[in-house]
Amino acid sequence: MRFLLWLLPSLLAAQTYDIVLQRGRVMDPESGLDAVRSVAVTANKIAAISENSLRGKVEIDASGLVVAPGFIDLHQHGQTPEAYGYKAMDGVTTALELEVGVSPVSEWYAARTGKSVINFGASSGHIAARMAIMKDTGDFLPRDAAMNRLATPQEQKAIESVVEKGLDEGALGLGMGITYTPTATPDEILNLFYLAAKFKRPVFVHMRAGNVIASLQEVIADAAASGAPLHVVHINSMATSKTGEALRMIEGVRSRGLDVTTEAYPYVASATRIESAAFSDWESQPPAYFATLLWPPTGERLTRESFIRYRKQGGTVVRFGNTEDMVRLAVASPFVMVASDGSLDHPRGQGTYSRILGNYVREEKALTLMDAIRKSSLMPAQRLEAMSPQMRLKGRVKVGADADLSVFDPATVIDKSTFQNPRQYSAGFRYVLVDGAFVVRDGKLQTGVYPGQGIHAR
Repeated sequence: MRFLLWLLPSLLAAQTYDIVLQRGRVMDPESGLDAVRSVAVTANKIAAISENSLRGKVEIDASGLVVAPGFIDLHQHGQTPEAYGYKAMDGVTTALELEVGVSPVSEWYAARTGKSVINFGASSGHIAARMAIMKDTGDFLPRDAAMNRLATPQEQKAIESVVEKGLDEGALGLGMGITYTPTATPDEILNLFYLAAKFKRPVFVHMRAGNVIASLQEVIADAAASGAPLHVVHINSMATSKTGEALRMIEGVRSRGLDVTTEAYPYVASATRIESAAFSDWESQPPAYFATLLWPPTGERLTRESFIRYRKQGGTVVRFGNTEDMVRLAVASPFVMVASDGSLDHPRGQGTYSRILGNYVREEKALTLMDAIRKSSLMPAQRLEAMSPQMRLKGRVKVGADADLSVFDPATVIDKSTFQNPRQYSAGFRYVLVDGAFVVRDGKLQTGVYPGQGIHAR
């Protein structure tokens, strides 16, 4: 045995691998490895990790760079080729639409197979099902029927049937945005939790608007009653000034054995559709309320008059409603994952992960580099691996894991996207591999390369 251990470095060095990342700072959040190593890739797997240099058909000098697991974004809207390119340039190798979800599920996956730069996946969406059954005229979010009226018992059954079909087709969970369907009764929501529990898959939920404590109590109670795992999206933008109280509640139920997780993005402003139910109380708001809203196409802050005009038109609006203190509290919490809630009209869609690394790790030291990597890769993988075996091989840098890797310069990585000009690539990600193929090389997005795989529940 000692002879074999002595011989192993020589055997590794003698092999020729497809790709070798030579002598980077390898950071694996699962094992805690944080050391200079060479990482070899063959086909789509990590084939070797060595203290010595290795031989490869392609060799990359990773000296001074961090070699991390590819980041996994549980909350990415706008699942388009353009959006995927921005994600890759922000270190993301897997982007999932789990909050709003999709329907029909199988058609959504089929449309992306063989055409995606990064890995993709989705939940079965309650919103999409409710819109279809209730004949709502909105596209992404409800605009009329699905947000303005109660579903009949027959409609509720039909909605559940559509959602269940999506779960049968391999959706990663059940996506639910109760803020956008305020007429969905507590009974309707609870029945959907029971449905998710039958499949042993999480409910990814945007809570009701209003009293955050009561809204959080509703979904926690539903999770406890049904047994469905619960993931609360963007806790910082929902709780704002009460983020500490919301985190205390989640920490409390987690300590008592309830399967509840949450996420945050590193920005003080949110974004959503101006025509949605998120702004159903606009008529009672004072003038100062409209000044917190920014219209991305023009960069203007809104007035009551411009709000009315754009609400009729429809589109994404940005709202400044949080503080840096609350954002920092959320992203630094040990059980809060990083997720972008990404869209092209908000900088979080293009710069979430580089902002975490550049601003909150390097500049503010709100969390360590290893913690940031863990929150961005391993923790999201662990949220899904119980129902998706694919995720057991992601979020790690270890032999046998998928070769989804992000290689960045910790001294320069930073977001460039702004609220006035959101569509800008992040800086500092030098190499990104998806399924063993470069999608970012020498800091540039590669064209004509589509290694992304669909992530399914099994």
